[in-house]
Amino acid sequence: MLILPAIDLRGGQCVRLRQGDYAQETVFDADPAAVARRWVEQGASSLHLVDLDGAREGHPSNGASVRAIVASAGVPCQLGGGLREESHLEEAFSWGVARVIVGTRALQDPDWCERMCARFPGRIVLGIDAKNGQVATEGWLQVSELSALELARRCERWPLAALIYTDISRDGMLAGPNFPAMAEMAQAVRWPVIASGGVTSLADVGQLAALGLAGCIIGRALYEGRIDLPQAIQTAARSAAPGAPR
Repeated sequence: MLILPAIDLRGGQCVRLRQGDYAQETVFDADPAAVARRWVEQGASSLHLVDLDGAREGHPSNGASVRAIVASAGVPCQLGGGLREESHLEEAFSWGVARVIVGTRALQDPDWCERMCARFPGRIVLGIDAKNGQVATEGWLQVSELSALELARRCERWPLAALIYTDISRDGMLAGPNFPAMAEMAQAVRWPVIASGGVTSLADVGQLAALGLAGCIIGRALYEGRIDLPQAIQTAARSAAPGAPR
């Protein structure tokens, strides 16, 4: 199971939110590129970047920070947040990211998203953020009537790279992942599923790996020293379910 340290960007700084609430922000570092280098030095082979300003404003922001991270890290980076037009995807790819994450637009205009997947096969990740099982959009500011599983099944024919499933109620709360929801999603779709939200301990990492998740995004627990990245990588490798990605 791939461990992806999260670097959330707001105003050019590395921050974390609680449950996606912009009013509950903690600034961890003013130099996101230095943070990226630290995670790579500790063994990270991929990074998960989120443009929080972009998610809120509906268009890419923090381009300078993203470019600096990509240049410094030297490993594949995936970027989400505010990517809702074809030109947005092109801009993000021009910054050097390997994959982009599309969420809100997939719900609002699935035909468009399917076309983008066809244009960029294997480079688009579907980001499904859910609260109580229902899809949340617009930077988590709106909750729809569509269930996360229903949205995933609607997209099953798309040539996606992966699916990131985030449980908003757990994100940034250090309360542990929603294991049943993650397992259900991993079993429901054919793409690799990456878990996000609430990962707090090495035991959480091991359980997600045992459930067959392809990846795990870790944020606040890394920044607060609750999880040691090299140990998390080792735990994921030891605990992976038979036949699961390693």
